[in-house]
Amino acid sequence: MDAVTRVLAKELGARKIRVNSINPGGVETEGLHTAGVIGSDFANQMVAQTPLGRFGQPEDIAPIAVFLASPASGWLTGEILRASGGLR
Repeated sequence: MDAVTRVLAKELGARKIRVNSINPGGVETEGLHTAGVIGSDFANQMVAQTPLGRFGQPEDIAPIAVFLASPASGWLTGEILRASGGLR
């Protein structure tokens, strides 16, 4: 996705089309609960490695998407925004 974001941003910039992406870290969703990830050793290890010490929530990601869709991000293109609580 990172490469696609950068290439499309370069290709579409002349048309005034901006291309950015959000790279979320672990986000607690219904799917993770259904898959049994939440509460597992894997999930606990992931949280322990995350500087903010928790899984993200959908409401952590939504404002980033709103920002990217707003005029306030008008000078951004080809960017990958990591929303991961600091996990790299």
